[in-house]
Amino acid sequence: MECDNPVIYGLEFQTRALSAQNAETDIVRFLVGTQSMKLNSNQVHLVELNDETNKIRTQVYNHNVGEIWSLQASPMDPSQFITSYSSLNDEGMCVMKGALWKLPDGDIDTNNIEKLNKLGDIDTTPYGNELKTIVYHPIEGDKAVSVVDNKFILWNLNEACPQASTVGTLMTKGQPRFTTGKWNPHNNCNQFVTLNDNHVRGWDLRSPNEESWSILSAHSQVIRDLDFNANKQYILSTCGDDCYMKFWDIRNPTEAIISRMEHSHWVWSIKINRFHDQLVLTSSSDSRVILCSIPSVSSEPYCQTVNDDDTATIEESTTPPNKLDDGVIGKYEEHEDSVYAVEWSSADPWTFASLSYDGRLVINKVPRKYKYKILL
Repeated sequence: MECDNPVIYGLEFQTRALSAQNAETDIVRFLVGTQSMKLNSNQVHLVELNDETNKIRTQVYNHNVGEIWSLQASPMDPSQFITSYSSLNDEGMCVMKGALWKLPDGDIDTNNIEKLNKLGDIDTTPYGNELKTIVYHPIEGDKAVSVVDNKFILWNLNEACPQASTVGTLMTKGQPRFTTGKWNPHNNCNQFVTLNDNHVRGWDLRSPNEESWSILSAHSQVIRDLDFNANKQYILSTCGDDCYMKFWDIRNPTEAIISRMEHSHWVWSIKINRFHDQLVLTSSSDSRVILCSIPSVSSEPYCQTVNDDDTATIEESTTPPNKLDDGVIGKYEEHEDSVYAVEWSSADPWTFASLSYDGRLVINKVPRKYKYKILL
């Protein structure tokens, strides 16, 4: 029976890296990476939720090469994922590295800590020191982009040793550094989008050293995360240290379509539901996860709408009875530390997970009363 009660899983070490097992469409599974100061003690946890019993099964794997700063599961192969991690070099200095991994075959919940299979190192050190993330191509499991210093690098993962094929560089005054980056899932996935300070920049990988578009000073402070609406071509969301989440039409980036301040501290993560794109999750250093309904920028809006023609315009229409307006529909306070990551399940559009720095993973569901309003 469907249950709205949260499921809480505690890890021994500190954490900030979370990913849904993106290629798994039948079972609710998440991957979590740890950040132990003892570099050879780090782990990857595979957490599986049984929808019928609302209980979890877990399997732990050694990641003894270093503390994990970001983790992303393959969009094509449920057994593969990438980690960006810190390790010590021969001189005892801390360096950032990347690697491609494969989960071993076999059942989970064995009570043993299993060994991961390393498929290859993604050596970003020739391009800089500050590796922020490595992000799979949305639909091609043999491609990924790394974000390092002021560069983004496209990698071919087919080789035994992953090879860089395209490099783009941000050339502006000062010493700019990217904070993260994500793929634009539209237009054949030819665009990669980066964040630096409070600026958003879109790049076409076919001409990687020329910006395709930009949103300068999108927030008053550092932007921490962004996400695209997978069902509505031009809609981008951002969040940052100014406590705001914002929605943009990248064709007209001079002003945000919507700006909402729902948190009281830095907002670290924002995720738009891929199936019901009016549902938006955010997580923050205020220890809270907030679920909003934003139908005004969804693919099936009920009030304000953004047209998909060549110009961005706003239209007013009447909200049908029982439908949701823009606003908060859930506040989740099971965490006691900064919540660095939230993720929607790839198998169930109503299930999501959140991860806080103290090693607490919480799996929640969209409240049934709102789920039924969306489906009606």
